[in-house]
Amino acid sequence: MSTEFEPAQARAPKSTPKYRGPIMLRRERKQGVGTTDQHLLDGRGPTDWVHTDPWRVLRIQSEFVEGFGALAEIPRAVAVFGSARTQAETPEYEAARAIGAALADAGFAVITGGGPGVMEAANRGACEAGGFSIGLGIELPMEVGLNEWVDLGINFRYFFARKTMFVKYSQAFICLPGGFGTLDELFEALTLVQTHKITRFPIVLFGTRYWSGLVDWMRDSLAGSGKIAPEDLGLLHVTDSVDEVVRVVLHAAAHRGEDSTGTEDQW
Repeated sequence: MSTEFEPAQARAPKSTPKYRGPIMLRRERKQGVGTTDQHLLDGRGPTDWVHTDPWRVLRIQSEFVEGFGALAEIPRAVAVFGSARTQAETPEYEAARAIGAALADAGFAVITGGGPGVMEAANRGACEAGGFSIGLGIELPMEVGLNEWVDLGINFRYFFARKTMFVKYSQAFICLPGGFGTLDELFEALTLVQTHKITRFPIVLFGTRYWSGLVDWMRDSLAGSGKIAPEDLGLLHVTDSVDEVVRVVLHAAAHRGEDSTGTEDQW
């Protein structure tokens, strides 16, 4: 019998981790585990689950406390959204990387969802430029944790707690091509700005070819039928220029504070 130790990889085979807020699970420990949001929002199942909901308030409270505590002293920041499915070395990945670097050079921290694709690229650009790279992760069945370019990372269980952090600590939203998650953040921000919950808050759509169909639909169907005011379309800035992204953000930052109903006073 050999007395040599087995290689480390033989004793601990690789396994994609699953995150439940700050908790990481691997191998059999992650089997059959739903997300926390799923358990909270799913009304089906035994009624004893309902009676535990008041206790969840403490967990929800802890996410806000941890998020506020971790982000309270970060410099002014910009959130960058986009698809987690964007592959490295594609034009979209390189654009996000350039935006992250340009924002860092302009003195802004970069906040993303902390995942792969566009999020990784923006975090990478900020990190490579010597800026502050932040990732706000979320517990999802398909997510694999925060990307390696995140300097400060927080994993959330609840989408609404995470969304609050994006809005509270960002001075602008930059949306690159993305899917439902990106659209969710985009329309959340548009609603908050339109209803004056937040002010002096630019929303930039990067990639005119990708976003033009959506913008045309907003103009023709939403504004055209009176569902939104024509001036609401002015809440969006659409561009293919990294320099224009930074110019829009800097312009809004220069005017921030003129209105006493700014974001800080809303919280």
